Amino acid sequence: MSRILFVDGYNVIGAWQEAEKNQWPIDECRDRLANMLEEYGALTGQYVVLVFDGYKGDRLYTSVEKYENIEIVYTKKYETADSYIEKAVYSSPVYNTISVATSDAIQQTVVLNSGATRISSRELLLSLKNIKEQRRKQSDISNPPQRDTLASRLPKHQYDILEKIRRSNGK
Repeated sequence: MSRILFVDGYNVIGAWQEAEKNQWPIDECRDRLANMLEEYGALTGQYVVLVFDGYKGDRLYTSVEKYENIEIVYTKKYETADSYIEKAVYSSPVYNTISVATSDAIQQTVVLNSGATRISSRELLLSLKNIKEQRRKQSDISNPPQRDTLASRLPKHQYDILEKIRRSNGK
C-alpha cells in the first residue's frame, strides 16, 4: 500500500507567509517548496506529487519531473492543478492512501468525496516546519557538540610528551 500526497503548489505558495514576508520570486518559491516536500516525503514515507498550474501559461503539454521522493508536474495551458489532481486521485488504485494539500474549498469537497483525505495549505506548511524542527533536534542529539580542549588541538607527538610529563607528576 502506497501513501501519496498531492500538493496544489501555487495554492500552498499563496498561503506561505514566509515567502510573502521575504518577497521571494515565484521561481524561488517553487524550488524551496519542492526541496522541502522532497525531504518531507522521505521522512514521512509518502510519495509527493507537487502540481503547478499551467492554466495561464503557454505549455502545450503537461510535463512531469520524477525524482526519488517527489514528482513535480507542470500542467498544460488551460489545465488547472485542481483538475489534474482530481483526475489523478480518481484514477489511483483503491489500495493507495491518498491525501491532498489545498485550501481551495471546492477541491477539498471533491477530495473528500473521492475517499482521499485533505490537508489545508497552512496545515501542510506547519507540518513541514515541525518535521524540519524535529530533524534539527534529532541531529543535535545524535551529534552532541565536541569539547574543544587544548589536548584535542595538539599534534599527537606533543600530546604524548605532555601526557608523559603529567603522568610522572613532574619528576
